Amino acid sequence: MKPGDIFSRSDRTVLGRWFWTIDRPLLGMVLILIAIGMIAVAAASPAAAERLSGANFTYDAMFFLKRQIMWVLLGLPVLLGVSMLPKAWTKRLAIIGTGLGMLALAVLPFVGAEVNGAVRWLTIGGQNVQPSEFLKPMFIVASAWILALRFDDPKVPALPASALALVLVAALLMLQPDVGQTALFSAVWIAQAFIAGLSLTLLAVLGVLAVACLGLAYLFVPHVTSRIDRFLTGEGDNYQVERAVDAIRSGGFFGTGPGEGQAKFSLPEPHTDYIFAVIGEEFGMIACLLIACLFLAIVVRVLTQLFEEDDPFVTLAATGLVVQIGLQAFINMGVSTNLLPSKGMTLPFISHGGSSFIALCIGTGMLLSLTRRSRFMKPISSVRLAPA
Repeated sequence: MKPGDIFSRSDRTVLGRWFWTIDRPLLGMVLILIAIGMIAVAAASPAAAERLSGANFTYDAMFFLKRQIMWVLLGLPVLLGVSMLPKAWTKRLAIIGTGLGMLALAVLPFVGAEVNGAVRWLTIGGQNVQPSEFLKPMFIVASAWILALRFDDPKVPALPASALALVLVAALLMLQPDVGQTALFSAVWIAQAFIAGLSLTLLAVLGVLAVACLGLAYLFVPHVTSRIDRFLTGEGDNYQVERAVDAIRSGGFFGTGPGEGQAKFSLPEPHTDYIFAVIGEEFGMIACLLIACLFLAIVVRVLTQLFEEDDPFVTLAATGLVVQIGLQAFINMGVSTNLLPSKGMTLPFISHGGSSFIALCIGTGMLLSLTRRSRFMKPISSVRLAPA
């Protein structure tokens, strides 16, 4: 093969076949979000470092940017590597990962690290790892595999089996407690179950059950009660949301300019939960709208491509993965703009964080693997090479 044949349609290498079957527009949009994240973390890093500076932390304005660069350098090979997997291997990875993830959640109450009153992290090699982040893409694809079984044999109790797995995961999450992740897992599963043939009657029952569970959380989980009360009444300690809204408002349409924002220094977690507010302050509402449109474009791109998919497993898995990304982005942006009650959830591909970023890379790699269009590639034996 000549050098000019690299990434040509005659390239029969693994990399060449991957390039011509991958959803390149989808990959491009994800890479743009990662690049935006690097810029956003660079803007938020000085404020985050200042808030943490003290006896146990020596101030380094670019500390969080350096860490984010490290996560990106680790995450991108993971994303590309997973995207090259055959669908069967992606399915196996999800099933094994789901088992390991649920095991990790089960041992958290005994060996987990407590942060801000919640036990959600395992300390591995000096780094805090959040198992629920890694479980999300694994569980979504594993659930799709279970639900897809009913298309091969309607007698298989796929819906009850998948629902039982969800209940087990939700129970383990509530031991932490983590209401937000429980709600996210449940919402994605409902979307998958609906596509798998869940009746409207059962969908309505699940809706009532979800409202009932939210009511129970409001009654018996103090921090949920506090957050909902503050959101509905506007009274009490709304410092976080007020500072986020102030930051976005101060940026106007075009922002104060890179590094010029001052409201970010009063933001809690400016590099993670409220990074959208930092973007709003320094780059303006135009940048915020661009990011929202990118997330919407990713969701629309995947869902429209699935209209041509005839494999129920791929349809269910890809739908779940892209709904998770879109819903998580919507929650983060909604909290920063005071459209939703406060909830600590990262902005996909943009917020600083090791567990979240690497897990998103795994999930996106799975999404790209499952949506590869093998029909665009002729069998190797039938490929006609360009003349030498």
